[in-house]
Amino acid sequence: MIRCNGVHHLAVSTADIKAQIEFMSDVLGMELVALYWMHGVEGAWHGFMKLDDHSYLAFVQTPAIAKIERQLGVSHSGSPGAPSAGGTMQHLAFNVDTFEELLAYRDRIRSRGLTVIGPIHHGLCDSIYFAGPEDLSLEIATSERAIDGRAWIDPEVVALANISPAELARFRGPEPLSLSGGKLAQPAIDRSKPIMRGWPPGVYEHLSSLPDAELTERMSETEPPVKVEE
Repeated sequence: MIRCNGVHHLAVSTADIKAQIEFMSDVLGMELVALYWMHGVEGAWHGFMKLDDHSYLAFVQTPAIAKIERQLGVSHSGSPGAPSAGGTMQHLAFNVDTFEELLAYRDRIRSRGLTVIGPIHHGLCDSIYFAGPEDLSLEIATSERAIDGRAWIDPEVVALANISPAELARFRGPEPLSLSGGKLAQPAIDRSKPIMRGWPPGVYEHLSSLPDAELTERMSETEPPVKVEE
């Protein structure tokens, strides 16, 4: 079955990319594998911290980010249970494979002088909680086995979320994806559906109207900033 099988990268805005890199490297042991001018975004830096060969934590720094005020309950939750605006990152949880590794991370984090809450046993996972730079709300979690939807989908919450039995069946068994050749034409912009609203005026409309091959040719940048001799 073809499906998304992990998170390639989660991008977090930052006003201090060095501080984020320092924290993720020293406290969590992540390796910096990319730091370069972000493709197609004037004045932006992009950094990638390695989780594994196919999964990364990314940071984006632009001059404008430092001018945006962080507000708990608006832009940031401040804790794993607090609110923030719809579409913002409420908290970020990293995975480890065993409970012993979870405790090892707790020791490492505490050895850097940081407070850590947990472990807390949630049934579907065990978790520890701590803060990162710029009010990031962070978690490390481990699950002994894959989450079983038969046990963890609460009928009361399903009803309160206004999910019908037919919808629940569809959510539990989504339509499988098969190879299709990538030949489907771009639909016209439908503003009743989600669109990217942060582009400069007219740019999103222009890019979405380009033939796929032309957009790929014009927008792609594949050369790394440093030549590596094989």
